[in-house]
Amino acid sequence: MAEIQPYWKNYIDGAWCDGGAGRIDVLDPATGTVLAAQALANATDVDQAVQAARRVHLSGALRDMRPIERGRLVQAMGRYLLEHKDEIARVLTLEQGKPLWESVIEVEGAALYFEYYGNQASTVEGRSIPLGAGYFDWTEHEPLGVSAQIIPWNYPLEMTARSLSAALATGNACVIKTPELTPLTNAWFAHAAEAVGLPHGAVNILCGLGQEAGAALSAHPQVNQIVFTGSVQTGIAIATAAAGNVVPCVLELGGKSAAIVHEDADLDAFETDIRWGIYFNAGQVCSAMSRVIVHESRHAEMLERAERIARSLSVGPGIERSEFGANMGAMVSEAQRDRALEMVKTAQAQHAGLITGGHALNRQGAFMEPTVLSVTPDMDIAQQEVFGPVLSVMPFRNDTEAIEIANSTDYGLVAGVFTADLDRATRAARHLRAGQVFVNEWYAGGVETPFGGYGKSGYGREKGREALWNYVQTKNVAVRLKG
Repeated sequence: MAEIQPYWKNYIDGAWCDGGAGRIDVLDPATGTVLAAQALANATDVDQAVQAARRVHLSGALRDMRPIERGRLVQAMGRYLLEHKDEIARVLTLEQGKPLWESVIEVEGAALYFEYYGNQASTVEGRSIPLGAGYFDWTEHEPLGVSAQIIPWNYPLEMTARSLSAALATGNACVIKTPELTPLTNAWFAHAAEAVGLPHGAVNILCGLGQEAGAALSAHPQVNQIVFTGSVQTGIAIATAAAGNVVPCVLELGGKSAAIVHEDADLDAFETDIRWGIYFNAGQVCSAMSRVIVHESRHAEMLERAERIARSLSVGPGIERSEFGANMGAMVSEAQRDRALEMVKTAQAQHAGLITGGHALNRQGAFMEPTVLSVTPDMDIAQQEVFGPVLSVMPFRNDTEAIEIANSTDYGLVAGVFTADLDRATRAARHLRAGQVFVNEWYAGGVETPFGGYGKSGYGREKGREALWNYVQTKNVAVRLKG
């Protein structure tokens, strides 16, 4: 197996380059050892990337291309990822910590975004508007220009693909700021752009600290749109900087998502939802099923089932876990792991019941035991995002109380309803304050379905056709006809 190169550069205007802020070490969270060094961009590097993207936009190289041809280039980028799937997945596991089989799923998911949005490129159509016999009036959709995309560390490949594919399909040029913890796999987007023949400057990829490179990108006067996934605090800072330039944002800021489990739910099937909903990627998922609100008649049974699922997981280095199964890798860093552990300790101090887990593994690396807590809705752990493998379970008495508990946080990203009664599920879906509601399967949906939040989960939509409108602006043309 090939060794990982020791030093990774940024990619600006078609060239691999060092960073003006030096280098940063990328750690393997399974061992705590240095995996590689990554070039670190400063504000000057950011400006060079933005200028390169702006030049491409103004040239019309992407904007003026026939959309179906542009779509073919986007699709080809996805095929490039699949052709290098094994290599990418290995690096992703080593830098992020997730099991190797999860990394393979992420590469495949990233490729799917390019396939989907490549297919959508030629469907972004305007319309004619009747104004009477004396006028011909129509609308058309133009790319915004320079799309700045600030990527989270939990899904560095898939989250980049989600925004990059849609932006390119609609004719925008892109500047991507990779996460400091997991910057390496984004290099393959640069390789893919080169391989399919995109013009230099259409895709720029740099790693930099949030307070320097991220701040410079968010406030850059020649950026035309910003896409950000991450914390509420950082999202507010980005939106504030963007507002100074009157630049639109798409913000996906996490959640504290709840599954309402009624007394008639199929709990055998729901065990699979527990496995995927909270322990996939060690719970480091913005739409994780971090709260289970279960009918009081089945509360004790739910705790037993959740404990069994948590205890069944084998936790260890992701690179050793290549087969799909009941296993979990490291969290992204010891700091992230310690934050989750501290939140569990606080919950216990507030009299939450620790059903299982709640500790670091007695081994090197950022490992945490899969955890289940019995909580009440007023506890901090039931209100705040943990972003770790921690499931909070609480009872409800009736449908009204279940909805009230589910809607009681500042977030509103996704929610779920588990019941054999479709009428009950439909009523609940209408009252749940969430951008997406799953019924009888957590993570139902796909790249085709819109995704985004209410409240402090952000605004704008990713995925689906709805996402395309984030990357274009509408122009109206009205023509006065003679005669």
